Amino acid sequence: MKNNKKELTTEQIRILIELLRTRFDRNITRHEKIDWNLIEDKLILNPDKLWSLSEMERTGGEPDVVGYDESTNEYIIYDCSLESPIGRRNLCYDKEALESRKENKPVGSALGLAEEMGIEILTEEQYRELQQLGEFDKKTSSWVKTPDDVRKLGGVVFCDLRYGRIFLYHNGASSYYGVRGFRGSLRV
Repeated sequence: MKNNKKELTTEQIRILIELLRTRFDRNITRHEKIDWNLIEDKLILNPDKLWSLSEMERTGGEPDVVGYDESTNEYIIYDCSLESPIGRRNLCYDKEALESRKENKPVGSALGLAEEMGIEILTEEQYRELQQLGEFDKKTSSWVKTPDDVRKLGGVVFCDLRYGRIFLYHNGASSYYGVRGFRGSLRV
């Protein structure tokens, strides 16, 4: 069930942090030189980020730490579910695309849901970085942030992994599919 208050109870925070730590420990190769305790301290100080992480988890993203940006002192978290998050599929790309659809409208848009969740949709570069950490989207695909010049022409882009390669494709912005969702990123 969606939490409209954008805040978590003490118990929800405890459960979420325990889940995130377990995932962090199980996937240490994603973040070998990062200390979980430092991340946890930052999370506790940023309840809005915790809420966003809970939304990433609720929608099937399996968020995990994938890096640290020294210049901003921020930990970088991506959705690391093997397939595009199930709770974020069947969405067209953005609000403009959603409004342009006259029939068979999807329930929303990828960019709209990402904004509601307080996360950013992965760029193509970030998607390629994620694929260095494992094999993701072997059966699904994920919308990625579309360059403005492509979007202005009515197109959008998505990626997946097939035949051991990362593919970048195009589609109309108002299209949506049961096997296409989006992956997000969050900085803490």
